[in-house]
Amino acid sequence: MSINKETVKISYSSIICTEHTRIEGDVIIGMKNVIHPTAKIIAKCGPIIIGDYNLIEENVCIINQTPGHTMTIGNHNVFEVGSNISTLQIGDHNVMESKCNVGLRTRITNGCVIGAMCTINYDEILPENTVIYGTRCERRLQQEKPSIQLSQIEFLGKILPNYQRIEKPNYRLPTTIQSSSTTTTTNTG
Repeated sequence: MSINKETVKISYSSIICTEHTRIEGDVIIGMKNVIHPTAKIIAKCGPIIIGDYNLIEENVCIINQTPGHTMTIGNHNVFEVGSNISTLQIGDHNVMESKCNVGLRTRITNGCVIGAMCTINYDEILPENTVIYGTRCERRLQQEKPSIQLSQIEFLGKILPNYQRIEKPNYRLPTTIQSSSTTTTTNTG
């Protein structure tokens, strides 16, 4: 296990399995994420911000290799076994299938699927609902976003602590309280 508690902020309700997991650098992990053993999240050259309800499976490598830039991962994304991610932007409701590679130059919007073993590193922003698939990394648009994995995240959140060592949360995200007259931001941690 290699998780630097001074620079890595883990929000409450996220499940981080510690067996051979590396999380290094300026990393913020939002709520209800599940990170499996052997995953690597490395803020090598800039910070990484991970939203809520993301599923990061075994041997996934997420690394920010771009100096001075923040890597942002949205909500409800699935990173399947062995995927390698270097892009600075991933939106919401995306699926990175097993052993795919997403390079620095490609930006992922919302509802995209990067197929198993596909490699993309084009200088482009993928349109919403793009599917990259096959040995030639062909593409098409799908009609609907990939399904949300809430039931899987909830199940893993209950079962994994019974079988894995789990890193304790150390950070409570700031909350915004809105009233009819003012907006106040408080840090509840």
